[in-house]
Amino acid sequence: MKAEIITIGDEILIGQIVDSNSAFIAQELNNIGISVVQISSISDDSQHILKAVEEAQSRAELVITTGGLGPTKDDITKQTLCTYFNDHLIESLAVLQHVEELFEKYIETPINEYNRSQRFQPSKAELLMNAHGTAPGMWFSNEKGVVVSMPGVPFEMKAMLKEQLLTKIKERFNRPFIIHKTLVTYGPGESAIAEHIEEFEKSLPDEIKLAYLPNLGKVRLRLTAKGSDQDQLELLIENEYLKLKSQLQDFVVSMGDDQDLELEIARLLTEKQLSLAIAESFTGGSISARFTKNPGASTYFKGSVVSYATSVKETVLGVSKQMIKEHSVVSAPVVEAMALGVKDLLQSDFAIATTANAGPSKGDSDEQIGIVYIAIATPTGVFSKKYSMGKNRERTIEKGVNRSLSLLFEEISKF
Repeated sequence: MKAEIITIGDEILIGQIVDSNSAFIAQELNNIGISVVQISSISDDSQHILKAVEEAQSRAELVITTGGLGPTKDDITKQTLCTYFNDHLIESLAVLQHVEELFEKYIETPINEYNRSQRFQPSKAELLMNAHGTAPGMWFSNEKGVVVSMPGVPFEMKAMLKEQLLTKIKERFNRPFIIHKTLVTYGPGESAIAEHIEEFEKSLPDEIKLAYLPNLGKVRLRLTAKGSDQDQLELLIENEYLKLKSQLQDFVVSMGDDQDLELEIARLLTEKQLSLAIAESFTGGSISARFTKNPGASTYFKGSVVSYATSVKETVLGVSKQMIKEHSVVSAPVVEAMALGVKDLLQSDFAIATTANAGPSKGDSDEQIGIVYIAIATPTGVFSKKYSMGKNRERTIEKGVNRSLSLLFEEISKF
């Protein structure tokens, strides 16, 4: 089954807000076996809305729109959908009562006629009541399928979708099963991985597709199975997943779409009763944040030092002035000294340290912009690696974080 999503609003098109609604809706639809084939953003213009809905219905059985349902004159979605479905507005006392109760309980400003105008709704639409706002959602049907209009305010839309719309969709439509399983590789790029698993990819059953989702320093490999027999699909995709995992055993791999590598590291550290400390320079605390965002980090994560200034490397981490003078702050000896320094300071089993010239200027470094050094201190020693990660500062930082995690994972796995 196919669906399309249309987000309506000039604020999206001028970049004033980011369209997070489409991603949320697409994920929820995918979870119940509906494939989103197109996502569009259009302006608050009746002709644009009419054309977009008509074209979407020619391709998909379900069309979902968000936005343009407010009480002011620039919100024209409701009236435009009346035109599309040859409908008219009628008064809904249930909506009026709901709006008045919202203002009485939660809103300090007085209710006005703009707010009360939300009681006028299309006569042909089934209404989806909005628990968190004044604008109901609308469910229209015709010979081509279903068109649903929901508010553009994300928390209003999300509650409506999860509490009402998904149930109606499951009752109305017969849907296939869609199952995903994902591996995440760290280190090699997309083309290197594709070459490595070329024969595996050629041998995949027709029911399973493989997608490459590259990011900075990592590549997600997503297997997707679609069909009518859930048990058969789960068995099939599990078999292929295990084959893929075996093919990638020489790569740094974490399991699951949301199972980022820091969670794999956390699992290993916890199981082995080992601890971690971090000294960050150019990454500015980003590696530490990847661990502390997850509950339970205090069981293995001792803490970190963001030694951004050269003086902090010297006074807190114990890196000698002579070493910095001789090698500069962006160098193998300095990053290794940083790792050993924070490991000793916080009494941890493992430590990560980072230093780089991320740009745009060289600062205290003699190295070229984009040069990164990462050190890992283990219970038995310390080592570092040098990388060239380009001249884009944000990309260098993110690549540095991912590379640090992959190096640490490899070392912990040896103990």
